[in-house]
Amino acid sequence: MELGVYSFGDIHRDPVTGEQISPRQQLANTIERIKLADELGLHWFGIGEHHRPDYAISSPATVLAAAATVTSKIRLGSAVTVLSTEDPVRVYQQFSTIDLLSNGRAELTAGRGSFIESFPLFGQNLEDYDALYEEKLDLLLRISAQERVTWRGKFRAGLTDAQILPRPDGHDLDIWVATGGNPESSIRAGVLGLPINYAVIGGYPERFAPLVDLYRRAATEAGHDANALKVAISGPGFIAPTSQEARDTFFPYWIDSMARISAERGFATPDRASFDAQAAPRGAIFAGSPNEVADRMIALHQHLDYDRHALQMDWSGVPQPLMMRSIELFATEVLPQVDKELGASPRG
Repeated sequence: MELGVYSFGDIHRDPVTGEQISPRQQLANTIERIKLADELGLHWFGIGEHHRPDYAISSPATVLAAAATVTSKIRLGSAVTVLSTEDPVRVYQQFSTIDLLSNGRAELTAGRGSFIESFPLFGQNLEDYDALYEEKLDLLLRISAQERVTWRGKFRAGLTDAQILPRPDGHDLDIWVATGGNPESSIRAGVLGLPINYAVIGGYPERFAPLVDLYRRAATEAGHDANALKVAISGPGFIAPTSQEARDTFFPYWIDSMARISAERGFATPDRASFDAQAAPRGAIFAGSPNEVADRMIALHQHLDYDRHALQMDWSGVPQPLMMRSIELFATEVLPQVDKELGASPRG
């Protein structure tokens, strides 16, 4: 099974120290994290897209292009590209360019995003939420399938025998679909024959098993080889030498983000008890010692038979030294245990 890390470039004020780093410093830190993950043998690093003051990254493709020039094996992907408010032509060009820069290591994960700021920012109507995504995904896949495209839609100017360049060298662009657990999204990805990423930030990850089964059934019924399609899980996690240290370190950063998001959306604010419940063996927060995190991933694999698990470690700007240590433990102590039990995955 593949292991990876993803980041949104959090720059909110540190809830422990009160310090706040600049976007410039966070971007530099992010590149250093990706370099370390590559050097230590992790399989994937993802960069998210947000348009808010608490995140430094609004252009994942730019950061991934920079990372492509200082890494050699790790796969580099978006987590996610908010396709509903992007131009599929430009997105394809950007990620094809990253693929060329990285010698074939680029991944584009198309999603709807967890926030809505990009809709007014880019002149899109939130009422078209579903229709925008469906139309733009259709165009993106059309572009991926053929170099010259003739296409008509509702939300973008049509194309007439348009040549879309550049193209990846010798293979198709690796395009994934991301979802928070919508059954229709699982069916769509299966019918299209696209790999899928499930964002699991709460509850019990094993409850996604029926969705994974639905995805694979839809793929099979559409004529695809379901065994060849990858399934990924992404969610919060943090690793320290002991489980208690991992949870005590991660909690103030996790609760800081969750409190702000809960206030914005009118949800009840979680507390330490709810955090500990989610960090328990069946929960969605993979915060613990290397042995515990490895054991939990191996156990979850029995339910989901999935191909990749990626952790978001830097909620509310976990300091760089703690982040680097967590990545190191993930790569040097968790990965070997997972490889031993589930089989090593090739890199690059």
